[in-house]
Parts: sequence; structure tokens; C-alpha cells
Amino acid sequence: MLLQLLSRNVRAAAHRCSPYVVALALLPALLAGCASTPLPPWPAKAPLPPAERGRVVAPVYPAPGQPAQATPVPGAASLPSWPTGAAPAPADPALNPAVAAHFPDPMVRYRTPGLSDGRRAFTTNAELSDWLGAIATAQQGAGTRTQLLRLGPSQHGEPILALILTRAAGTTPDAMEASRRPTVLMVGQQRGDEPAGAEALLALAQELAGGLLEPLLDRINVVLVPRANPDGADAGTPETAAGVDMVSDHLVLSTPEARALAELVREYRPILVLDAREFPAAGALRDAFGAEPSYDALLQYGTAANVPDFITKAAREWYYEPMAASLKSERLRSDWFFGPAQGAGIGRVAGGSVLPDTLRNVSGLKNAVGFTVASRGVGLGRTHIQRRVHTQVTAMASALRSTAERSSSLEQVRSFVARDTSALACRSQAVIEAVPTPAQRDIALLDAHTGAERIEHVSWDSPLKLRAVTSRPRPCGYWLAARADNVVDRLKLLGVQVLRVAEGGPLLADSYERAGPGAALRRNTIDAPAGSYYVPLNQPLAQLAVAALEPDSAAGYVAKGVIDDVSEVARIISTPSLVFEEPT
Repeated sequence: MLLQLLSRNVRAAAHRCSPYVVALALLPALLAGCASTPLPPWPAKAPLPPAERGRVVAPVYPAPGQPAQATPVPGAASLPSWPTGAAPAPADPALNPAVAAHFPDPMVRYRTPGLSDGRRAFTTNAELSDWLGAIATAQQGAGTRTQLLRLGPSQHGEPILALILTRAAGTTPDAMEASRRPTVLMVGQQRGDEPAGAEALLALAQELAGGLLEPLLDRINVVLVPRANPDGADAGTPETAAGVDMVSDHLVLSTPEARALAELVREYRPILVLDAREFPAAGALRDAFGAEPSYDALLQYGTAANVPDFITKAAREWYYEPMAASLKSERLRSDWFFGPAQGAGIGRVAGGSVLPDTLRNVSGLKNAVGFTVASRGVGLGRTHIQRRVHTQVTAMASALRSTAERSSSLEQVRSFVARDTSALACRSQAVIEAVPTPAQRDIALLDAHTGAERIEHVSWDSPLKLRAVTSRPRPCGYWLAARADNVVDRLKLLGVQVLRVAEGGPLLADSYERAGPGAALRRNTIDAPAGSYYVPLNQPLAQLAVAALEPDSAAGYVAKGVIDDVSEVARIISTPSLVFEEPT
């Protein structure tokens, strides 16, 4: 069994290790293991639980206002990604009956404020608050507890809300951790012009609080954030009020919306983070192929460099495969996420971003499964909204069932990966930049004029297998100057352990003479004064620290201007013997 294999490997690794020579103050940062632990054999696939067809019933709805040295690899390609804030597609996908015939309404009908008959607008922020408040305050049976959390205000002062559903003894992080049930976090509407995820999460909340999905709470805890970007939703625009695309703000944390999610993840430690998105119904694919995607859903798990192998295996075998099967059983078409490759000619597409700045990729570096479910929708307005919501609910329900089915194994995988990641400090290689691997694939399209189905064989920049462009020996940790408080605050919000130097001393380091591509390292001894900081890499979230603090990391803090001067950071190449303390 996986549990036995993981336990055996961790014990064996711990027995082989020699202790680190460090100050006592650093010991809390260390985990068992000081050499990379071989991954145990992956277990056979368990039988999938049967898919369930659910119903959605609207709750009693309260009136508004009621409380409620780098090694380069030749031939590196530029990183492709889905265009940020793509302009809405023309109205043709919604108006062309030949295309619309491929997307009939589902048999089930979903009822939320924004899905009511005769509505022109989707659920407003006030209606969303009232809907979640009604669920949170309703009498729950079978030991189910609910709580509505206000994560913080958006840039325009709108509440960012999360609904907790659990059968733990309480709804606090400690109580849910003590329940020994894994927690699932589902997030919708990071982009304000992608409403289907929010509507689906409102429907899902009702099914978890007294509906057909409620029995899953015997095995899992659930946290739902239906609308992560309330300002964008109110304006109908992708970005936050400051014009930032929060989809790629989960490492730098420049927006209050991304910071609110980071704090929620840090406190509740979900094993699965599902990002409910939408993809353009036409857009650039029409320009390239004269056709539109035929899919209802495009799926992708975390694919950043340094995501642990076991997390990737769990994402593919325990989530992607059963989710694709569930969608197929509902006659919904799905495939790997793709979009037009930036700067490419006709006949080439790319998967989702591999940069460590999206919710799914940052989640993978936090030793959790990060997963994006994108339903067909951008540019459609309200057209096919019931089918779009049904696609999301089907995928979400599959993810919940997969987590319940694998609850014990998932926690064992995370425990193993945390120790194995910690053991890599001062040894092994760290990948600083990686790009997708060139490949070929077939994509199913619909002719934009006739609606006829056709298969296109295209070049694909595949994120499912990455190619290292830049790698270098992994340091023992990173030193940060005392003035780098803004860096420390971000790292702590992400859950990365940061220590303050209590008594200064020398450190053997690799300092940077310049940042960016081709960054040059210089071996020297630096003085670490009291009040400066140390980020040890013998900790479970070491991979996240690497992504943030390597000065030539494309999504890191130097590249994004969080660190103004490369003299503020250095790679520490031997275990420090200084005295540290936890910063306040």
C-alpha cells in the first residue's frame, strides 16, 4: 500500500542521514531527511466511484441587507501562454445555430440569482453575499458545520467571501486539521468576465449543504470562494480594479485579492486547489483555423518547474483521468488546456502557463494539487450558460469525489513530499527556468460558418513535460537584507518560513553581479548583520522560495521589482551556524 511504502522510505532516509550542524534556533526549520529520498512505486489505480447526477435547489433567499552558475540548454524556446485578458470573441459563436447545435442545454437546470429566467446580469456581489449567508446561517443536519468568512475587502471595498463546509468539530484551521480530513479549496471568477465558475460554485455550495454531495463531508472539508475578483465581476472586466490580472499574481501578491487567497491557503492548507476559469469560445483560434474549439472544458494541473513528481502523478491519475471520464459520461467534451501560442504562426498551440505565478502552479509548489477547469464561455455573454455551469459542476463534483476516495493517500503523499523537498537543501539541482516540450496533438474544432466538426493536427508546446533551460546547484537557503521587509511579508503570507538573524556573522554565499537572463554568480563571504533575514531551504515550501528568490527567475521577486537591487539577496551555499529568531 502507498502508506506503507511512504513510511518505509521516509524511515530509511532518516536513518541514513547525518545531522546538520546548525544553531538551536534553526532546528524548528528542519524536517527529517537530509538526502533526496527515492520516490516509492506508485500504487495501482483504485476503482473510480460512480458518477452521480445531482439536482440543484435554490435556498431560501434573504432580502438584500439582511445579515447573513547557470547551466544553459541550447535552443531554449520562449515561454508561451494564453493571452492575458483576451478580447471577447465576436457574437457569432452565440448566434450561429450550426455551432450552437453542438452545445445543447443539460437535462438538469441550475438555479442561482444570476441564472434566473429573464435575467440579463449574472449574480451581483450583494446577491452572492446573501446567497452564501443564507446557506451559512441555515440549520444543517448530519453534523455539517458552515461558516462564511470575510477574507478582506477588494480594492473597491467589496467583501471577498469564502464559505466553509465541514463535519469537523469546528470551522477553524486547527479544528479542520484535527479532523484528519483533507481540505479542498475551489475558487471562481478570478477574471471578472468569466462568470460560469462563480455561478457553479453557488450551486455547488447548496449541494454540499443538504444536497446530494453533502455525504462527501464525511471524508473531506470544503472551502469555496465563488468570486475572487468582485470588482472585475461588477465591471465585467478581466482585471482587478487596479488593472492587474490576478490570475498571474499568486507569487508576487500585488493585489489584495491575491493576498486574501494566499492567507486562506496558508491557514487552511488545502490538498486540492481548483481554479474555475473560462476560455474564449472563438478568438484567435478562428483567425488561425477559421474554426472554434468544440470542447466544453479544457483541463490542466500544476506544471511549473520543481513541482514534485508525486503531486503531478496524483493530479493526473487521481484527478484528471476520473474528471475527464465524468465529463464524458455527461456528454461533455474535454481535453488538455490549450490556446494559441504567442508569436507563433498558424498551426501551433500551447498549453497553459508554466510560470510559477498562477494559482494552480503555486499550489503545486506548495505540495498540493493545483488544477484549472476552464469551461467554454468568454465572449458568449449568457449564451449556453446552463451548459457552461453544468460543465463546471460536473468537474467540481468529480474533484470532490476523487479527494474523498483518496483522502488518506493524498495526505500521505503530501507528508512524504514535504520531507523529500526539505531533504534537497544544499544538494541536487534546482530548475530556474523550464519551457514546454515541442510535441504534436490533435484538436477538435467546429467550422465557424458551417459548424462541421473537424480534427486539426497541430504543433503543441506541451507543458506536460518540461525542458530545463536554466538550472544550478540548490543552495542551503537565501539571505535577505534587513530592508527587505516587503519580501519577507510576501513569503510569510505564502507560508514560507523566514528567520531573522539574531546575532550577526559571516556567511559563504553566491552573490549576483547582475540579474535577469545570463545572471552572473560570484562566490564570496558576506556579512549577515543582526536584523537581516535567512530563508532556509530545508522546509516543505522550499520550491516556492526558489521560484521567488532566484534573481533570474522569470516570475520571481527581482524580475517583478519586489526586490530592487540584487545586493539585497544572496544564495547561501553552506549550512549557517548563526543564531536566528522568528520575526514578529
